[in-house]
Amino acid sequence: MKTVPANLQALESLAQQARLCQSCSLAERRRNVVFGEGDPAAPLVLIGEGPGDQEDATGRPFVGRAGQLLDQALADCGLSRQDIYIANTVKCRACDWSTGKPVNRAPNEDEVQACRQWLWPQLKLIRPQVILCIGAPSAKNLIKKNFKITQERGRFFRSEHARAILATLHPAYILRQRNISGDGGYSLLVADLQKAWETALELHRRRAPSSSPIQPAIDFGEGG
Repeated sequence: MKTVPANLQALESLAQQARLCQSCSLAERRRNVVFGEGDPAAPLVLIGEGPGDQEDATGRPFVGRAGQLLDQALADCGLSRQDIYIANTVKCRACDWSTGKPVNRAPNEDEVQACRQWLWPQLKLIRPQVILCIGAPSAKNLIKKNFKITQERGRFFRSEHARAILATLHPAYILRQRNISGDGGYSLLVADLQKAWETALELHRRRAPSSSPIQPAIDFGEGG
């Protein structure tokens, strides 16, 4: 019988509170709060920017075309959603309604800041060894504001929310690039996922205090 993670009840309680959130204007038109899903005891957490239309409709992260590509990349690493935890920097869909119809947009700084009341406790409860940011916006929120995805993806940085954090290409970007040439960066996504997972497992195995040095397991990138 599988052991129930000790943090499951607290995480579910936090999710229930988040579903009632009215801290920013995104609450006015959302259909669902997309809190996150996966293994609450996972050593690896994936964090995207925010939900889109299909995520808003279902309440689940990464379920559109980009999510299907992410599932494929996980499978190519021998993983599934049940092995990791997936969340976003904001829990509600950010849209431009100026034309009368919703058009996805990036969440603004106030919206990102408002949602940290949910993201930070969520990560504290999960206590991941490694965080993998999915796309540049997530990396700019969680690693550093001037993060350059094409130059710094795949590098480890230090984080107050995990033993280490890194970023990879967003599946939506890969889908767009595939229309131009090659695999669009899909092989890089798979490589980054594999690297993040293997490092997370190694750090979990060591069980060292977060204040302890973890070389040579991780080579932190410049500025990390």
